[in-house]
Amino acid sequence: MIIATAAMIMGGGVMQAQNVKIGKNNIKLTQDTMTPEALWAMGRIGSATPSPDGSKIVYQVGYYSVSENKGHQMLFVMDANGKDKRQLTTTDDSETDASWLDNNTIAFLSGGQLWKMNADGSNRQKLTSDKIDIEGYKFSPDGKKVVIIKSLPYHGSIKENPSDLPKATGRLITDMNYRHWDHYVESIPHPFVANVNGNSIDEGTDILEGEPYESPMAPFGGIEQIDWSRDSKSVAYTCRKKEGVKYAISTDADIYLYNIETRQTKNLCKDDAPKSLYEEWQAADSTIDATKSMRNQTIDSEKFKSLNVGYDVNPKFSPDGRYVAWLSMEHNGYESDLNRLCVYDLKAHTKTYVTNAKNFDTNVDDYCWTPDSKGFYIMGVWHATERIWSAGLKGGKISQVTDDSFNDFGSVQMLNAKQLLTTRHSMLHPDDIFIVTPSKKEKAATVEQITDENKHIFDQLASAQVEKHWVKTTDGQQELVWVILPPHFDKSKKYPTLLYCEGGPQSPVSQFWSYRWNFSIMAAHGYVIVAPNRHGLPGFGSAWNEEVSRDWTGQCMDDYLSAIDWAADSLSYVDRKRLGAVGASFGGFSVYYLAGHHNKRFKCFIAHDGAFNLESMYTDTEEAWFSNWEYDDAYWNNDKTDAAKRTYENSPHKAVDKWDTPILCIHGEKDYRINANQGMGAFNSARMRGIPAELLLFPDENHWVLKPQNGILWQRTFFNWLDRWLKK
Repeated sequence: MIIATAAMIMGGGVMQAQNVKIGKNNIKLTQDTMTPEALWAMGRIGSATPSPDGSKIVYQVGYYSVSENKGHQMLFVMDANGKDKRQLTTTDDSETDASWLDNNTIAFLSGGQLWKMNADGSNRQKLTSDKIDIEGYKFSPDGKKVVIIKSLPYHGSIKENPSDLPKATGRLITDMNYRHWDHYVESIPHPFVANVNGNSIDEGTDILEGEPYESPMAPFGGIEQIDWSRDSKSVAYTCRKKEGVKYAISTDADIYLYNIETRQTKNLCKDDAPKSLYEEWQAADSTIDATKSMRNQTIDSEKFKSLNVGYDVNPKFSPDGRYVAWLSMEHNGYESDLNRLCVYDLKAHTKTYVTNAKNFDTNVDDYCWTPDSKGFYIMGVWHATERIWSAGLKGGKISQVTDDSFNDFGSVQMLNAKQLLTTRHSMLHPDDIFIVTPSKKEKAATVEQITDENKHIFDQLASAQVEKHWVKTTDGQQELVWVILPPHFDKSKKYPTLLYCEGGPQSPVSQFWSYRWNFSIMAAHGYVIVAPNRHGLPGFGSAWNEEVSRDWTGQCMDDYLSAIDWAADSLSYVDRKRLGAVGASFGGFSVYYLAGHHNKRFKCFIAHDGAFNLESMYTDTEEAWFSNWEYDDAYWNNDKTDAAKRTYENSPHKAVDKWDTPILCIHGEKDYRINANQGMGAFNSARMRGIPAELLLFPDENHWVLKPQNGILWQRTFFNWLDRWLKK
């Protein structure tokens, strides 16, 4: 356990002396293995932004208080070589979203308003006094204007209650998209263009004035979905201009160009198309069957691909101003489609794709322009590690910049003309800030770490070990399997072992670091973890990635069993009599499915926020495009495809009669992606059958667990359950 006073968990020493209640946690450990309290004591590095001349970096760190059950976001600045680190935040208010106005001035958000200060933290000035909280911002290159994000009331799907009933809590719902992720949709964000007048900023002009659409897009979109043209005359923004049912069943988001002088808007994805094609597309869009996959409808046919009918997001103008690039998916309704890098030539009015399935058969997760506007640095996962690559403006060969070591890069941007600023993490260590200096040789970049935020904690911890293996699958292919070994590992011993089931369903089991699904803390509790990159994950080519769609219980489930069977047969230290399976989201679904099909391999299960009844899930989830694409059809359609029939017939709830193993179910009641009734149904089914089961229910958490005390309760419950069944 950890010896720490409440003050230590809250922060102490220098931080408290400067009137910051929650800051860096100066804790002492009484053991050298990870605990939940140590995990929550860690500082969490967020954004990092270089000054225009590349000489300084401002960055954000989040600290959490278990006793106060909340977090505090703080800003720091350092020289670009990592030296002379200085704390900028000295108040109880969180400070976030820092950017540079010039080489000596930093803008930031605090208390819902926009501020600025000198680079040493002095001369703080409040720039806005808006009646509505500002959620994000981006200054124009000339510094005369700023885009600010504010949420406005919206009653497109939920009627406004009568004014004479101010205490009424009911909601009259008239269409879909009435709630999203973890909130009821009663407001939507809009971008405003505001004027900068010395030390004040006006309330701005709404770019989407009178339009019932959101930008940035829920649930995760931020200011990265908006960018300024280099001449400061236009704003590119991301938007899916749909409401209700059409919003819920479509991923067709576009990039729009708004001229701040004329207030005219152009759709860069569709407006250059021939009029006849556009009209035909509109006709197809008006006749969509909301109960079927887009893949089987005209709207997603080959003829409309030039209209960018999929998910288009995150525009960035080239340094010379001629081009705007963005991330683009091809298919409407497919949220895990191949993410390509698209470039629009503002002079020629043409679109090209820098990456495609032939030259880069994995997703572009982030990108930045090179200073000469002739190419890009991009991020993408390959063979379960997130790497940095370089690409030319016209595509062609994509070259790997960083090596194949066991870590993931988390972002990419230019620090100066020759170096990149990024973050990096692994299964054994959270994010820190790094500088990457590319080489002319592939995989030969120099990577320099310039922060070590949690050194004071990791210096007290013995490390787990990570191994990489390739395991044969039942279809004759190979899956990459990570094996994580406990600290002080002794290969002569037998260890209880966990099969980790990934979510998504199409999210890579890369070298990720999580503050909940954390392999280091699992290993620290004496478990070996087997984490397979099954069929249906990116980083192994599109064919492998798409294998899971419409086949949730086929090859991917065989891959899980191949991985754990290989471990039990080949690794002498794996105790086949003490195996467990754990997972969240699609991983939770996988656990529920395996509970009825594991042939007594496992001694216990843990499923977090998993789908249990796919018929119920089809209409429960708020993003109907997901169910349509993954299942093909609504369960009530008489003309269901064979894939849809197979999906519903193999729903986990159909095999509860075969359940025979203790199971812990965990769910958040504010999870509107996979509703809490799914976890309740699984738990109730287990108990009605007399199977040992527990249900950990969080009324105030969504698809994740975000509050400190809930996070520690999650970890304690997780390990108490595993220890109860696997350490006897």
